[in-house]
Amino acid sequence: MTHSHRAQRWVGHADLDAFYASVEQRDCPDYRDRPVVVGALPGHRGVVAAANYRARVFGIRSAMPIAEAYRRCPDAVYLRPDMAKYLRVSREIFQILESITPVIEPVSVDEAYLDLTGLEKLIGSPETIGTEIKRRILETTGLTVSVGIGPNRLIAKLGSEHRKPDGLTVVYPDEILEFLATMPVANLRGLGRQTQKIFAHLGIRTVAQLRAFPLRILEEHIGKKSVVFKQQALGIASAEVVPGQERKSISKETTFEEDVREQEILHDALHNLAAEVAATARREQLSGSVVTLKIRFTGFETHTRQHKPPVPTHDERVILREAWALFLNGNLPRTPVRLIGVGISGWQQIESEPVQADLFDKPRQSEKDNRILETLDRVTDRFGKGMLQLGCAAKRDKHDPR
Repeated sequence: MTHSHRAQRWVGHADLDAFYASVEQRDCPDYRDRPVVVGALPGHRGVVAAANYRARVFGIRSAMPIAEAYRRCPDAVYLRPDMAKYLRVSREIFQILESITPVIEPVSVDEAYLDLTGLEKLIGSPETIGTEIKRRILETTGLTVSVGIGPNRLIAKLGSEHRKPDGLTVVYPDEILEFLATMPVANLRGLGRQTQKIFAHLGIRTVAQLRAFPLRILEEHIGKKSVVFKQQALGIASAEVVPGQERKSISKETTFEEDVREQEILHDALHNLAAEVAATARREQLSGSVVTLKIRFTGFETHTRQHKPPVPTHDERVILREAWALFLNGNLPRTPVRLIGVGISGWQQIESEPVQADLFDKPRQSEKDNRILETLDRVTDRFGKGMLQLGCAAKRDKHDPR
């Protein structure tokens, strides 16, 4: 008698190492042995968008005010983000990933989940698949990527984080509990600073300790989320990889190391996030009809605000303008900000054919601005290095009393 069995599910997570800064180092050899910080420039209000690993030695992290980064490392190379260039490189990377598997879920311009199930017969073991991903990206783009492979999304994500930079971690089903056991509970998904404090108070510092802690007592302290955290501690999570055009939204957020009150810093952070969201949407040929602002204040009070722009968009200028208007006019608390994020949803495919405008209609963004974006993408595809750039969209309202 024969027995059938399902193929082992394998999920990969590919995460480029210090993507923005690594692209800049690749394109300018003088930067390769120096700390590189991408974000606002010293002397201006704003935040760090990315820092290479040499800069991180000085404690520089994304979302840190640029003045603090400069205080820690005045000799670093400071550069403004060049999203046009990063998008061009991102396209190359996703073409490489598509040569490995057709089932890809983009998370950002430099990060994606991959369904690798069944590829053992075509490519080889999970280790061979991960090595091949890294080899093709390095040979084609000159960039390193950290890859995690496991039976589900959680293990794949934790795997890619495990040996950064330029790492490869494969976790087999019978290795999951051991892989997780000594990890800090802070590595688990959805664990905010307040929950970490509760865990510390309960003496829970590692995943193994969380796994052994009674669920009933945990629920008394953090409620229904206890079940989710216990499942993660056991390595239980979804193995579904959803291709980009099926997902509900594209969003990006950043958490500040210290709560921020200055509007210039908040605006600059939102500008960086909007650019990345827009770049991802354009790469996936999507426009969003809803812009969402997420903001978390001191004390972990979290608010979201939404607005529909006049027409669906994949333009960072429009996303930033809409999100900043929500920040200024959304009846939000006037307290320091812990986290800020922006997203778009309500998909409409980007129009590939021109649409005849009504004689009495106002000029449409999809006719005017799409031509600008298409020109930008064509020029960067041909010449690289961000030969064209979009200007900053919204301006901070200096009269706002917030």
